[in-house]
Amino acid sequence: MTAPIRFPRFFVTSPAPCPYLPGRQERKVFTELKGAHADQLNEALGRIGFRRSQTVAYRPSCLNCQACVSVRVVASEFKPSSTQKRELKRNSDLIATECRPWATDEQFELLTKYLAVRHPDGGMSAMDEMDYADMVEHTPVTSSLVEYREPTMTGEPGKLVGACLTDRQGDGLSMIYSFYDPEHTDRAGLGNYVILDHIRRAGENGLPYVYLGYWVDGSPRMQYKVRYRPLEKLTRDGWQRMDRDEQSKLIAEATAPRSEKSGTLDATRGKDGQPVKFPAS
Repeated sequence: MTAPIRFPRFFVTSPAPCPYLPGRQERKVFTELKGAHADQLNEALGRIGFRRSQTVAYRPSCLNCQACVSVRVVASEFKPSSTQKRELKRNSDLIATECRPWATDEQFELLTKYLAVRHPDGGMSAMDEMDYADMVEHTPVTSSLVEYREPTMTGEPGKLVGACLTDRQGDGLSMIYSFYDPEHTDRAGLGNYVILDHIRRAGENGLPYVYLGYWVDGSPRMQYKVRYRPLEKLTRDGWQRMDRDEQSKLIAEATAPRSEKSGTLDATRGKDGQPVKFPAS
């Protein structure tokens, strides 16, 4: 009898400088997603802390360090803060459309603007149209690209101001990569709004979680992920809810003023610290 899902082969990357914590080295374990059961494999790996990048599922496998922690929002119990309520109201007129994962010139132009402002030194800033198309279209699982557009005078979808590549899993939505117009003076909090909208979408579809990727305590640019309550983190004993007092302290630290230079990405890394290109398997 043939097993329905073949056990995947895993590989480990060579050590490289950590993009989050200076002076540390990182490694990743990864496997290829392919075949008729790619969705099931991606979901099973997602529940134990893996993330998807094109046709690869990966997670940190660093020596003597466990700083990267997978986190997910409990969408069914989410309650927006006063700040989040203002961001929802400010952007409530945006028209969100769930599209098939197909790259467009308009999306790429918005991504280029986003990277130039928010991550000018990141490895993704060198992406061309083909690289972007690979990121969006090379998916062996159930994915979509949610577009956020301003309404025209007649109420039709107009200017693109945000987008998010999203995987749908049996227990939630996994936000793979989001980008937006970082210089829109009338749209403060666009990045947070995209997350808030995904929490809403998950709730409306009866999906309990929204997966946000890795939270790294001590890395300023990863602290925005602690702002959503309730938040669960993956531990050695499985998924556990973050203590309310602990999360309140982290939120206070995340919203405190900090140097703009503290969020600079490593030149060879993309969002969530993943290599722009994975080694061939």
